[in-house]
Amino acid sequence: MHADARRGARAFGAVTTAAVVALVLVAAPTLVAAQAASRSGKTAGTSLRGALAALDAAARERQARREITKYDPIFQKYTKRYFGAGTDWRWFKAQGMAESDLTPTARSRVGARGIMHLMPSTYAQIKSAVPRYGAIDDPEWNIAAGILHDRDLWTAWGRDVPEDQRWAFMFASYNAGEGTIKRARRAAEAARLDHSRWPAIETVAPRVERWRYSETLGYVRTINANKSVLTTRR
Repeated sequence: MHADARRGARAFGAVTTAAVVALVLVAAPTLVAAQAASRSGKTAGTSLRGALAALDAAARERQARREITKYDPIFQKYTKRYFGAGTDWRWFKAQGMAESDLTPTARSRVGARGIMHLMPSTYAQIKSAVPRYGAIDDPEWNIAAGILHDRDLWTAWGRDVPEDQRWAFMFASYNAGEGTIKRARRAAEAARLDHSRWPAIETVAPRVERWRYSETLGYVRTINANKSVLTTRR
């Protein structure tokens, strides 16, 4: 290429480059502003969505609290009636939570029904003693019958178990049957353990035949955990 032509090409290239740089410099603030506006819009949208989600969560929590406290007066009433005013009704609410999550229409795999998961045969026996009780699926009567059944078990264990241990023996008997827990006590006694204390029963549980012991031990622990949460909320 001729020297003059080469100089002309270089000059044109320089001018073109300078023009591009100038264009970028002019457009940059507009681009930055647009990006900032976009980010701001996205942030505002995200904040709004977050606020709405928080409101929804708060509403669900309020509804859940209403549901979880719905049956408190019934637990209070029948705890006082069958155990006395000095007994903490939250024990039985904790039990209802472990049984059915306080669901009146609950049905277990073996046919137990209602908040306290009572077997129909057990409920029929209780109802024969207290004819004023209504249907097993009625939350009030189901809770009342469950607490009365607990009272019978509490009384039964009063002869052999100190009061601070009786809650565990009572709840375990409610879950597995009094006869099963008596067999567990005999196993603990044979192992030279203090069979009047629940930790001894937990120790020998795997040796007790015809007992789904992991279910019962977990049941007692769940009630204790539920009771702790309910007490903390007070």
